[in-house]
Amino acid sequence: MVHVLSSRTLLRPVDPERSRTFYGEQLGLAVYREFGAGPERGTVYFLGGGFLEVSGRAGAPASPSVQLWLQVEDATGAQQELAARGVEILRPPVKEPWGLIEMWIADPDGVKIVVVEVPEDHPLRYRPGI
Repeated sequence: MVHVLSSRTLLRPVDPERSRTFYGEQLGLAVYREFGAGPERGTVYFLGGGFLEVSGRAGAPASPSVQLWLQVEDATGAQQELAARGVEILRPPVKEPWGLIEMWIADPDGVKIVVVEVPEDHPLRYRPGI
């Protein structure tokens, strides 16, 4: 297997400034690094255990099959905070049949983002044998 040292998700937005405003100000993601100059400069955000890079410019929004999964401690608290920052909540937090609490939002290009809370009793919280 290849020894992976780091990873990131790359997004090429239609309107880079609008996307930087969304991810940096509305979602409140911290900046890891920036590179380049001008409107298509790159911004890399911390994204939990990975990174999200918003750079370049696309002629059209990403495929609807591109989605982000963001785990938070409290989905209801995240809903209140995001709504106060002007983020449209597509679907409020709901406990799914598989036990996760999921809320749906979208970035300015329509990239769906599922905001997930893993309840204390969910199997994702436990790693048997470790």
